[in-house]
Amino acid sequence: MAVKLNMRKVVGVVVWGVVGTGVLVLLVAAVRYRNNNVCKGFHIEISGPSANLFVDKKGIADLLVSNGVGKGGSRPITSFNLRRLESTLEKNVWIEKAQLFFDNNGILRVNVIEREPAARVFTSDGGSCYIDSTGVQLPLQDRVQARLPVFTGYPGAKVRLQGRDSILTRDILSLSDFIRQDSFWSAQVAQVNIRADRTFELLPEVGSHRVTLGDGSDIGLKFHRLYVFYKEVLSRTGFDKYSRIDVSYAGQVIGIRKGSEESRYDSVQGMNNIRQLIQSAQQLQQDTLKQNVRPLERSTMTEQSLTTYDLVPDARPVDPPTKPVVPARKPRAVMRRQP
Repeated sequence: MAVKLNMRKVVGVVVWGVVGTGVLVLLVAAVRYRNNNVCKGFHIEISGPSANLFVDKKGIADLLVSNGVGKGGSRPITSFNLRRLESTLEKNVWIEKAQLFFDNNGILRVNVIEREPAARVFTSDGGSCYIDSTGVQLPLQDRVQARLPVFTGYPGAKVRLQGRDSILTRDILSLSDFIRQDSFWSAQVAQVNIRADRTFELLPEVGSHRVTLGDGSDIGLKFHRLYVFYKEVLSRTGFDKYSRIDVSYAGQVIGIRKGSEESRYDSVQGMNNIRQLIQSAQQLQQDTLKQNVRPLERSTMTEQSLTTYDLVPDARPVDPPTKPVVPARKPRAVMRRQP
């Protein structure tokens, strides 16, 4: 019995030895083949979050050829410094990451990931550029134009990630991301102006009014108030009745009408619109449970619940408050005349 066990052990050792030797021989042969193999060409793939290709394949190909990577070349694979080639490609600001490797056929695979522009910014000195989601400044491309939210009046010649304007840059990215994610606002917001106090003013595609948005805080709530005002007031009075709509203060929508005269009809009609809004608020909450609603109507904030709206006209012809109003009372829409 002991002799049989010893024989099995010997056979096992011999078998595993032969297998190991075979694997080692194959590895050595593969290494020798790779070392003796030459570059037979390259294949470029460009990918990114969007379908637009801002990176030019021809520019990448020219760079590879200048470094000895050509079709039908005879340069050994081991002579290439792929890490250096990757670093050279990543010097292009539009390239976020580059990965290079040779496949078993001697083809250099070049995988490039390009940056995605998030907004177009016009600076105060007349310059223009894109910025990506991390705030990196990207040059314009003649052959490809991206449809993005446009921001004008950025202070300084360059978009800054550090220092005084870093908060403004982050607010631009947050605002642009919100607009791009919503189809309604992507179509309605034509331009965003950056004011001297680093707050935002919206210029709509439909209507001749302007929207005072304030700073970059509570963006979702501000757009929700604006959407409700569009739906329940401007849909009745028309999009050109007001010269300015201010949603920068918590719980308020301030509408400044065009012109300095106010007719009795306008006053009565405005009151009727407000009364209709109050009467329809209760029914609107029930209807939204039966049908799909827009993303901006799904807010669970108490401030945005339509049943809490207490909309009454404000007859005082005064300017908007200079300080934010603490949302201790119910939200209200204020109709004012432009002085």
